[in-house]
Amino acid sequence: MPETLAALFLAHVLADYVFQSAAMVDTKSKPETLFLHFLIVLLTAMATTGQVASPAIYALALVHVAIDAIKVKVFSDKFLPHLADQVLHLLTLAIFAKAAPEIYASGIYADVIWLPKLMLYAAGLIYVTRAGGFAVGKLMAGFGDNPIEESLDKGGFWIGLLERGLIFLLLIGDMAGGIGFLVAAKSVLRFEATQDGKKAEWVIIGTLASFGWALAVTLAVMFVGAQLPDLGIAGQTP
Repeated sequence: MPETLAALFLAHVLADYVFQSAAMVDTKSKPETLFLHFLIVLLTAMATTGQVASPAIYALALVHVAIDAIKVKVFSDKFLPHLADQVLHLLTLAIFAKAAPEIYASGIYADVIWLPKLMLYAAGLIYVTRAGGFAVGKLMAGFGDNPIEESLDKGGFWIGLLERGLIFLLLIGDMAGGIGFLVAAKSVLRFEATQDGKKAEWVIIGTLASFGWALAVTLAVMFVGAQLPDLGIAGQTP
């Protein structure tokens, strides 16, 4: 089961956060866009599992698109609906991996025992950084415009991306103590902004949300990764 889950998780991340363009997101209510997204979900699942004939792969792609269609037509594009959408997608992956654990084992990569863990780590890094950026962005949009003047164009985006990526790498690399230095460094660099009450609250909420997302996703990845064969790298921590 964990091998199939890792492969399907990477497929989900690639379909939603790598191969889905902004134009597709904006026009997802159109049938042709949903069909294109269905094809992308299906092809990425085939590519990561090495399986093209399993009915479960086709069913998973249909369920994925159905969740997206319901979300677009019934709910808004705010933080809570977005979070619920992701929870449903991840729950769907777990259900399919539990119901059809042989998907990966019957695919063309079955003999590559270290590949699922590599897939899991790659998917985790993308999900921590890219998906986290969308989630935190939607959360902060509920508090209005950024109150910090003279900020760089997309400066907050890149800061969040880098800090979440660093947290992921520090935890995976068994260097969790480095997160404390990351918090301290950001506190020092943002010191001027935190002198104003509104700016301070903005920075604190955004930072805690970003760090919380990175920690939660990375710990979940580590939990699944503990059930997979090691990557075969000398000195790797079990």
